[in-house]
Amino acid sequence: MEKILSYPLSILYTLVFFIWLLIFHPIQWVCFNLFGYNAHRLSVAYLNFCLVRTAHLLGTTYHIKGMENVPENKPLIIVANHQSLHDITTIIWFLRKVHPKFISKIELGKGIPSVSYNLRHGGSALIDRKDPKQALPEIKKVAELVNNNNYSVVIFPEGTRSKTGTPKPFAVNGLKMLYKFAPDAYFLPITINNSWKMTKFGTFPLGLGTRLEFTIHKPMKISEHPFEEILEKTETIITKHIKI
Repeated sequence: MEKILSYPLSILYTLVFFIWLLIFHPIQWVCFNLFGYNAHRLSVAYLNFCLVRTAHLLGTTYHIKGMENVPENKPLIIVANHQSLHDITTIIWFLRKVHPKFISKIELGKGIPSVSYNLRHGGSALIDRKDPKQALPEIKKVAELVNNNNYSVVIFPEGTRSKTGTPKPFAVNGLKMLYKFAPDAYFLPITINNSWKMTKFGTFPLGLGTRLEFTIHKPMKISEHPFEEILEKTETIITKHIKI
């Protein structure tokens, strides 16, 4: 029954979602080219506010725990498990004050209204997973940007989305580069739950009545931990709180 009901609601949601992308694409362009970084950042934040609220059409609710654990005016490496597109819109909106950038695959840098523009101009790293010589300098660049400006960078070290919520092993290279080139930063682990249920039927239709849960754990300062230790602690705390 849920799947049958989801078809008309998913059509409406998808239509409104892409309308927002089309509306905010020129808004981003104007903000970036005429008013600079902060105006562009705010335009992206409010785009994602609209996308987050649009998900209410599907009965989606958001529950963010641990906002008090987000350090103020500190560079952050946000490490999270990855379950769906909704992970990204949620993080951009609810953590907008820490200027989130992303480690993203290079294919997303073209062809998607608003999304591609933000990835190219908002300070994120676009990496070719098949070409370490291209990927590692991109990650270094965003790490230095974050470290020097007290921004944050989001990395999903599983490398791809989990379709069932079951966590996958963390890849090390990207995290190691961020650790090395953002020495003043904090690792901020986030556990995401139930986001995979939005796509439990596949790309279409979407799941209804999903309770998205984001748990922000206590940060760990890079300078106080060797890489192997902070990696183990981060992966352990994230996966420990995933509900299967």
